[in-house]
Amino acid sequence: MPSDPTTDAWIALVRAQQKVLGAVEADLKASGFPPLAWYDILLELRRARPDGLRPMDFEPRLLLAQHNVSRLLDRLEKASLIRREVHKRDGRGQQIHITDAGLELQQRMWPVYGAAIERHVGSKLAGDGDAGDLAGLLGKLLAD
Repeated sequence: MPSDPTTDAWIALVRAQQKVLGAVEADLKASGFPPLAWYDILLELRRARPDGLRPMDFEPRLLLAQHNVSRLLDRLEKASLIRREVHKRDGRGQQIHITDAGLELQQRMWPVYGAAIERHVGSKLAGDGDAGDLAGLLGKLLAD
């Protein structure tokens, strides 16, 4: 059984994640932008240029848990933010690429997203030292 401090840490972690993600999503929405998951997909596609990514490559790369990647990709394609191509080595698979419109949207979203990170995370910490400490502690949870 976990100790009381471990249980308290778990509760604080989950509550903080919910609160901060909700606040960031609200800031994006208030500025007329789509959900954060769209930004995450577009960012990963920008990073993967010029090769693009296969749909199965997104899940481990996303900052947010995304169980419906194919539906999200459908929405992004409908909005002309991504394009699908037949995979060059596997004709049954797809390769996803960011469009110029997707790149432009991702770049326009960053100032709002970055400001939200600062407002809802950075401003609550005592500078980069606290931020580094927090990142280090949370990194321990990501280690296998």
